[in-house]
Amino acid sequence: MDIARPDLARARRRKRVILTASAVGALLLTTLGLSQLKPAAPTVERASIWVDTVKRGPMVRQVRGLGSLVPEEVRWIAAVTEGRVERILVQPGTPVKTDTVLLEMSNPELEMAALEAESQARAAESQYTELKVRLQSQRLDQQAAAARVQAEYKQARLRAEADAQLAREGLIAGITHELSKTTAEELQARDGIEQQRLAIGVEAVAAQLAVQRATVDQRRGQARLRRSQAEALKVRAGIDGVLQHLPVEVGQQIAPGGVLARVAVPTRLKAVIRVPETQARDVQPGQSASVDTRNGVVAARVTRVDPAVQNGTVTVDLGLEGALPKGARPDLTVDGTIELERLADVLFVGRPAQAQTEGPTRLFRLQDGGAEAVRVPVQLGRASVVTVEVVSGLKEGEEVILSDTSAWDAHDRVRIK
Repeated sequence: MDIARPDLARARRRKRVILTASAVGALLLTTLGLSQLKPAAPTVERASIWVDTVKRGPMVRQVRGLGSLVPEEVRWIAAVTEGRVERILVQPGTPVKTDTVLLEMSNPELEMAALEAESQARAAESQYTELKVRLQSQRLDQQAAAARVQAEYKQARLRAEADAQLAREGLIAGITHELSKTTAEELQARDGIEQQRLAIGVEAVAAQLAVQRATVDQRRGQARLRRSQAEALKVRAGIDGVLQHLPVEVGQQIAPGGVLARVAVPTRLKAVIRVPETQARDVQPGQSASVDTRNGVVAARVTRVDPAVQNGTVTVDLGLEGALPKGARPDLTVDGTIELERLADVLFVGRPAQAQTEGPTRLFRLQDGGAEAVRVPVQLGRASVVTVEVVSGLKEGEEVILSDTSAWDAHDRVRIK
């Protein structure tokens, strides 16, 4: 017969509860411990990163920009008047002289206007000549009249003097002497008036001729203008150089002011580069520079810095001081480097990727013989094209990773193999 043992059942239940509580506690402790663990450090191949050593010594600050060679002397040729392109005589790339005809245009109305203006100028000249002859004839008539009056006056004066002598001797009546004297005085007054008229006549002739001369000059100026406009239908280069651009076609109608061609002097070039606005604040005219044309490097100097910012860049003109290498031509892509200053004794390293200069950053510093790298705070200073000054955070001889480390932002340590 079985005997009931309730104490054994209670013991088994108690044991199960204790085991369950222990298992749950162990699971909680394990979960808590795992949550406190830091993620494992990633591993990176040494060949896939860029490592540089911190150095101390002289450092040259430079900025770099891409651009192109541009002629210093460029002549844009525009249409003086409306016209139709009849012939193109020179193609782009051809050397030209000052009087080389690039293309010919036609405008019949302009030709007629030039002929009409020349005809009006000739008519004005004829009128000037006719007026001059007429005034000269009138002048001669006035001189003849004045001479006649003067002669009459002299005769009357002599007669009056003779009558005065005769009157004193009692040979003639006094009234006769008075009459001759009055006649002489009248002719003297008329002679004075004629002399004044002659003097005024000179000024009058000069004034009338000046008016007509101004008309002649005006007509001649109009004729020269019309003729120069007609001559401008034969478009000339204007300078010795190379025809670079000819954006017109035969039969095309060109409006006044329309661009016909561009001529440049190929031997006088400058480099126009674009420098990022964040690096252009220290660029000043007169600084030394160099221009890489891919076929050689040419010494240069900063001649102009554009005060405006366009698309995040500042335009800088570099005047070339050395001989141009072979293949240098307008619009050739070049790489310009400007020397800002030379620092005598500073701590510097290669410029990190995606790191802001002149401010704090965090870089991976190698340790344990290069087996691992630890992220450390670093204060950077003045920057150049490929180097940057280290203000604090690193020592001479230490190695740091300069390549992009954004993939390890969640880690402060990486293993290197």
